[in-house]
Amino acid sequence: MKWILFFGALIGPSICGREKFFGDQVFRINVRNGDEISKLNQLVNSDNLKLNVWKCPSTFGLPVDVLVPSVSLQPVKCFLESQGLEYSVTIEDLQALLDKEGEELQHNERQERSSNNFNYGAYHSLESIYHEMHSIASDFPDLASRVKIGHSFENRSIYVLKFSTGKGRQRPAIWLNAGLHSREWVSQATAIWTARKIVSDYGKDSAITSILEKMDIFLLPVANPDGYVYTHTHNRFWRKTRSLNPGSSCIGVDPNRNWNASFAGEGASSNPCSEVYHGLHAHSEVEVKSVVDFIQEHGNFKCFIDLHSYSQLLMYPYGYTQKKAPDATELDKVAKHAAKVLASLSGTKYQVGSTSTTVYQASGSSIDWAYNNGIKYAFTFELRDTGQYGFLLPADQIIPTAEETWLGLKTIMEHVRDHLY
Repeated sequence: MKWILFFGALIGPSICGREKFFGDQVFRINVRNGDEISKLNQLVNSDNLKLNVWKCPSTFGLPVDVLVPSVSLQPVKCFLESQGLEYSVTIEDLQALLDKEGEELQHNERQERSSNNFNYGAYHSLESIYHEMHSIASDFPDLASRVKIGHSFENRSIYVLKFSTGKGRQRPAIWLNAGLHSREWVSQATAIWTARKIVSDYGKDSAITSILEKMDIFLLPVANPDGYVYTHTHNRFWRKTRSLNPGSSCIGVDPNRNWNASFAGEGASSNPCSEVYHGLHAHSEVEVKSVVDFIQEHGNFKCFIDLHSYSQLLMYPYGYTQKKAPDATELDKVAKHAAKVLASLSGTKYQVGSTSTTVYQASGSSIDWAYNNGIKYAFTFELRDTGQYGFLLPADQIIPTAEETWLGLKTIMEHVRDHLY
């Protein structure tokens, strides 16, 4: 099933000038069978309603979250009621949440400029994140270095932090990815918190110390820099890259449908206007190709973890087929253990399983590419929450999210450390 998603007009050069969502709401729609999914598909594919699906239906009957513009509220309600589809309103005033988030962001930036301290409990601009990556590398030169692996479509640098005690030796490595979908701000925030956690805990925490004695860690906090900047300046809910599509006025490609893993298969769209548009060919997006080229040139990655939001899920290959991956039994065991340890901090429950059986089939994903290219330990985290705030997770949940995610990440990395292949 292919979902065609739409956004309205994009305006404004700054947070104050971003697209407005006055009166827009987020609906949670329950779909219990194939007939109801078909009815919902008919609704979201209606061009004139301009709906934006935040969370698609899954094979386990998880509800669907849909952003409904104010002008479409009445027709959408009428359709749902006439078709017998159950729904509730999870966010009644989307613009109020956006205004609060924008005020906090600007207040934090003013405070940071005056104090020169990075606030890990706040959301940040790309420039601030890049500056903090530089600071981490400067503060811990024997452990961390900032490495440029490429550039974006709009020519922004793509930086990773390398954590290593190997003194230049090529060693087995772990790849931590975040921000592939630009609107998932808690993923970028969790990643930069994780970077500081690694350097702070090395030599104090036996787990991370022993991991770094055997392996290197590469962390990419903002895998889609153009999209991330766009969420700050124009449209907070932008998901894709910002590349041009020949013959179409619609911009961007879904960077998690662009990897060479059953490219252009189920769960991706050939429509450039779709939020899950796969692009002209595998690795057409320079942001994706930069990661692919770096990993293949390195040649010794053992683990690939991709941070997304939201839904509180921990998944492993495959996404493009419901066929079991050869290592599914081990990956499931590792993921369940990680989810249990994660939940031990504050009780946050994660659902565990393969991507295709936990949510939906999706071809061209990062972890399927990693797994098919010899990186056995490939996982996707969908971070907090389950839909109360969706992509607008309040900043006061950043550190709690990062802290519990760290426990899950560390559990996986310890397993990789003990099971090098």
